[in-house]
Amino acid sequence: MRTSWGSATDRGRVREVNEDALLAYPPVFLVADGMGGHDAGDLASRIAVEEFAQLAGQSSASSDDVHACFTRTSTRIRAEFTRGRQGGTTVAGAAVTEHDGGWYWLVFNVGDSRVYRWSEGELSQVSVDHSVVQELLDAGDLSPDAARRHPERHVLTRALGTGELPEPDYWLLPAGVDDRLLICTDGLTRELADHEIAEVLGAFDDPQEAAARLVQDALERGGRDNVSAVVVDVATTSTPEQTHTTLPRSAPDLGPHLWDEMLNGATVPRSAAPTPDDLPTPVLPASSPADAQEDPA
Repeated sequence: MRTSWGSATDRGRVREVNEDALLAYPPVFLVADGMGGHDAGDLASRIAVEEFAQLAGQSSASSDDVHACFTRTSTRIRAEFTRGRQGGTTVAGAAVTEHDGGWYWLVFNVGDSRVYRWSEGELSQVSVDHSVVQELLDAGDLSPDAARRHPERHVLTRALGTGELPEPDYWLLPAGVDDRLLICTDGLTRELADHEIAEVLGAFDDPQEAAARLVQDALERGGRDNVSAVVVDVATTSTPEQTHTTLPRSAPDLGPHLWDEMLNGATVPRSAAPTPDDLPTPVLPASSPADAQEDPA
């Protein structure tokens, strides 16, 4: 199955460090939202991306492959954070997998980062948050509108590195030819409602443009947290294979982020919020004529 994708991330308007990290390299696409502050949350999310990056380049990934990545990530985080030092991360994403001769999305999640599916003009949330608010929603004690304003909306019930063993949830979805997945941290869903996300996914055919627009819209709404988005399509056209080690762009008015997807997928945050006069010209990878990448998996 061929895929095309785009990605964008930013530290936001308030946070000094970007504790998000992401991996967009077939067969795995994911975001990780670190917790614990500088040199803790950013390290935990980077560890997650490093472990899942071991699957990069395979034609597909099995549930055993993905779960092994979760286990290694959890083990490394617990080993790293000792003597009272605390850190952890959410992980949400999707892997291309084969099942009974067909292609599927293996969606996975720990924490409150999310995976959405855009299909036939409809947006649906695939993953289920591991949070106090989600438990209240499930019990019928809270309305969706009240959940967005609840004071404990960011209190997690599961995260990697905070327990003995990882407890990811999995979903297996047939990969339709018109499917589009959005994988994002809560910095996006904190600022944008589902219908606003759906408008962007429906308005931009290029997944890179869609990802960049979502991040930009979240920043314009306040950008109170790090924000990251990966948009993945089932590719419907055949193009020559391109290199995947690229320099992805952030939102159009924020300039590029340096990024090494093959090592860890972590961003290099801006040292200070730029003024319009300081903004650099976005840089495109010399090896790629377009923002979106494609994979011949």
